Amino acid sequence: MNLLIMGPPGAGKGTQAAEIVKELKIPHISTGDMLREAVKQGTEMGKKAKEYMDKGQLVPDEVIIGVVKERLGQPDCKVGFLLDGFPRTLPQAEALDQTLKEMGIKLDAVINIRVPREKIVDRITGRRVCRSCGDTYHVVNKPPKESGKCDKCGGELYQRSDDTAETVNKRLDVYEAQTQPLLDYYGKQGIVLDINGDQPINKVLEDILSALKKR
Repeated sequence: MNLLIMGPPGAGKGTQAAEIVKELKIPHISTGDMLREAVKQGTEMGKKAKEYMDKGQLVPDEVIIGVVKERLGQPDCKVGFLLDGFPRTLPQAEALDQTLKEMGIKLDAVINIRVPREKIVDRITGRRVCRSCGDTYHVVNKPPKESGKCDKCGGELYQRSDDTAETVNKRLDVYEAQTQPLLDYYGKQGIVLDINGDQPINKVLEDILSALKKR
């Protein structure tokens, strides 16, 4: 199956993506990894992307689309793929559709993981990280044995600056503004699968796989 996964920060998209590709035996194609790999391999588009990255500039859409096209043309994508982190804007979605059409590929479904905003804020603001080893905890869902101390190494646990309620809400505002046009666009194609992400991880995966089987 040819899939795209979407979901706000803190919705568990990364966790579900890892499980989906394992279950369906398809490659997980994330934008960041794909760009880094294209640069490393020195592909035509990878060289172009490197020029922008070396200057600290954003890689333009046409180059990212070129990198996506190169990646989807590789043998492991013949059985399908899971796109993650791209497209992020409506012009990117339209360009991707055009590219897929040229390649004779059709997007089968857009998995959209939904979690109420207040739950996401609780999930992210409750996160604590060990300064020494980087292990992560949650004040409610995964508290350390001793408050403020890492179970593994005894290091100090802290809240990252981007995990505050104010910052999380800003990130969610940006995400919603960017993705609503995408959801409308794919919704008109009838391929959006809305999944309730506010339940146990295994149940979310079960719902995703069940929805995909019906397609």
